[in-house]
Amino acid sequence: MTAGQALFVGGSWAEPEGGHYAVVDPATEETVGWAPEASRDQVRAACAAAREAFGPWSRTAPEDRAAILGRAAELIRRDLVAHADVARAETGATTGTARGMQVAVAAARFRRYARVEPAEWAIPPQINEAGPMGRAGVLGALAVRQPVGVVACVTSYNNPWANAAGKVAPALAMGNTVVVKPAPQDPLSVYRMARALEAAGVPPGVVNVVSGRSTGVGEAAVGSPDVDMVSFTGSTAVGRRIAEVCGRDMRRQLMELGGKGAALVFDDADLASAVAGIGTTFSFYSGQICTAPTRVLAQRGVHDRLVEQLAGYARRLKVGDPREPDTVVGPVISAAHRDRVESYVELGRKEGAVVVAGGERPDLTAGFYVAPTLLAGCTNDMRVAREEIFGPVVVVVPFDDEEEGIALAGDSDYGLIDYVWSGDVARAFRVARRLRAGGVGINTVGRNMEAPFGGFRKSGVGRDVGSYALHAYSEVQAIVWPG
Repeated sequence: MTAGQALFVGGSWAEPEGGHYAVVDPATEETVGWAPEASRDQVRAACAAAREAFGPWSRTAPEDRAAILGRAAELIRRDLVAHADVARAETGATTGTARGMQVAVAAARFRRYARVEPAEWAIPPQINEAGPMGRAGVLGALAVRQPVGVVACVTSYNNPWANAAGKVAPALAMGNTVVVKPAPQDPLSVYRMARALEAAGVPPGVVNVVSGRSTGVGEAAVGSPDVDMVSFTGSTAVGRRIAEVCGRDMRRQLMELGGKGAALVFDDADLASAVAGIGTTFSFYSGQICTAPTRVLAQRGVHDRLVEQLAGYARRLKVGDPREPDTVVGPVISAAHRDRVESYVELGRKEGAVVVAGGERPDLTAGFYVAPTLLAGCTNDMRVAREEIFGPVVVVVPFDDEEEGIALAGDSDYGLIDYVWSGDVARAFRVARRLRAGGVGINTVGRNMEAPFGGFRKSGVGRDVGSYALHAYSEVQAIVWPG
């Protein structure tokens, strides 16, 4: 593993002025590498380097920018296994998840933005009569996507490869320069991404990476006068603080925040499909994912069978060493987060929920493990049903009819992705359109990677993924001329 990792600033690898700190494997509690602690001055230097590089990079032909992204994708894929080993060690993801959903997705995202899309489109001519603005005439117009400038990318710990790539690739494709501030728990993967971009030929200053455990690192990046936009993935609480800073300077922002995904399961649902989909909360990143269907709303006719099958599903999952091929549920990211998740389970008990599966710490000698846990007998006003737990914990709330189910789904501070399981496709689509969420999965937890991604309410601001990310990392300029 990497030891004594350097910062990446202005095209050079620099020793951190704040020294190094240990990156801990959540499965073994052993040190897997030493991450750099940047000083505020080094963060400001990174932002200044990005500002200096912006002009030349924004004027680089889109085809040339795309070629660099394509080379980076190939380099990442070439070293996929080695990259995944580091990702698994610092995140606690299973080997299959680290390879298939972290590194491979990152490579795919760089490949996706290695193709050039039109950045301008014609607007129908307008015929103006004579008046205060001049003589009669025909005015043509063109709308042009222009890069925003310097983007501070503040990424999440649950998927350091895919999350960072989802920001960096479209931002670079549009001609922006970036300063990436990875999550303190697992930054080593992001530095590997920077090395791939460097080897692919990205010019100095176009990509910068600065890390640290101190909140001052992120504050310096978000508050830098050289930064034009902040792209953040993380908790709603931190997102609010970042939004306040951005608001003072009218800085553009893209926020992908928390979630408490409602999964409406109707009486006519395919229960096997619903259980498999909802069960991903237990297994996928050990529930550390904002899109998880963590709040199950079960129609009473199917409620008992659903609870029974979900409990059986949870109990069958192997919890343990993510390096073992048959492990399904690995650890959560840290001891502090394990304690937080366990405190929610205990809170659920006190609120009157019934622990149907899990609820006890797995009997393992090391690692930050939480057993897949199912809480039934919940009501929508319980904190376990309203607050994001971010762990392998699912709560079940019963409902009677369609209207009540929709009302319960909407009774939330969040609105990222909701789900509907029903054998009546017409009803499923009807319900989906009434849900106040940025996305709705109908009989699936799968994602279309060209579909817009983002949230309503406190789940975020803006949309990215696919072509929507190119819009997110650009400003639209109108050019008007006499015809």
